[in-house]
Amino acid sequence: MTETRTIKISPITRIEGHASIAIELDDAGNVADSKVHFQSIRGFEKFVEGKPAEELPRIVTRICGICPWHHHVAANKAVDRCFGVKPPPAGQKLRELIQTIAQAEDKLLHFFFLAAADFVIGPDADYAVRNVIGVAKANPDLAKKVVQMRYKAKMMIEKFAGKAIHPVAAVTGGFAKAMTEEDRKLMLEGMREIYDFARFTIDFAKKDIFPKYMDAIQSLGVINTGFIGTVDSAGALNLYDGKIRLMKADGSYTDFDVQDYTDYLGEHVPSWSYGKFPYAKSWKEGFSLDIDNPKGIYRSNTLARINVADHMATPAAQEELEEFRQLFGRPAQATLLYHYARLIEEVYACEHAIEMLEDPEITDPNVRAEAEPKAGRGVGCVEAPRGTLIHDYSTDDNGLITRANMIVGTTHNLGPINMSVDQAARSLIKDGHVDEGILNKVEMAVRAYDP
Repeated sequence: MTETRTIKISPITRIEGHASIAIELDDAGNVADSKVHFQSIRGFEKFVEGKPAEELPRIVTRICGICPWHHHVAANKAVDRCFGVKPPPAGQKLRELIQTIAQAEDKLLHFFFLAAADFVIGPDADYAVRNVIGVAKANPDLAKKVVQMRYKAKMMIEKFAGKAIHPVAAVTGGFAKAMTEEDRKLMLEGMREIYDFARFTIDFAKKDIFPKYMDAIQSLGVINTGFIGTVDSAGALNLYDGKIRLMKADGSYTDFDVQDYTDYLGEHVPSWSYGKFPYAKSWKEGFSLDIDNPKGIYRSNTLARINVADHMATPAAQEELEEFRQLFGRPAQATLLYHYARLIEEVYACEHAIEMLEDPEITDPNVRAEAEPKAGRGVGCVEAPRGTLIHDYSTDDNGLITRANMIVGTTHNLGPINMSVDQAARSLIKDGHVDEGILNKVEMAVRAYDP
């Protein structure tokens, strides 16, 4: 009989949530199985039932304090569809603007505060210094600039929209307030500064970070999957609206309207996790997390989005995408390339926010259409930092929620995260040899997804 022993990594460090890893070794000291356990319970889908639909955009922001704006906007889009109301152009633009700025701020958070220690300090360094404080001590001037840029983005949102966390400014039918010319000028100045820092960051990473870790990038946590993301009518990446593109590992893809997502995506719940594991039902191959022969598995988040997009809609981001594809092809599969893709999206988010702030229509005072509660079904979708975010609501004649289903960005990646951890553990742990550096490299396969 084969005996096993279990290595526990609990908690996984430097992620935006709570999770642990269990690695089972056989009697030869090699990996028999690996699983990532997420402790979050999917309560929101049940306790929003019976609530007035227009209250949900204020409630669901509590799903995540890191990306509340994306839940806020997706929920409003779903309620709009339930009630059959279309926001005026300026209302749509304000929603998209704040969501885009929130995207830019979030990417700075993950790259510098959570991921950077693995690259700046090194994956084998003592954990006592392999953290954000260690990064700050290694490069205090850069650390100061990062904090300033994050603060600037957060305060820009708060000054205009009232709250940077758990927002209330987007409302059924549009936005709660118009943008003044003074607001526009101040935000434009701030976003130009953040854009300059985004360009510095990606250049810094390409010259001083990524080349040193190319072996790890090409080997750690690498799996072969499909991808999902949102593109506009021209096939360009879009973080706010468009059609959903579901791409297979060979690069072939299908586009669909988010209203029809249940025809394309299934939700599997394994016995060992609270999380649901979405899979590509339309591929008609079932569900399997076998790293050598996965079935129905696709990934979301930054790498997925730049894989499914034909091009970027802004010039600097397009230049970065072309360079990326010359190096890694399309679709790129290496898990640690999520970090590189994240910085390409950072450039895009800043460029696009500047474009919107230069659009005179964004100060149009007509920002909200009248809405009446009614029975209906609406699906709202945006690209959250961690992936394609879907809110699906049904209402009764009084506009009360009768059913809700949500697929948050990280949920799409629960299966791939398990696969990447299993691949990393099997490639690194041999004959029972385990040390702190090896276990941190296993964690790096999780951190790449920014769960």
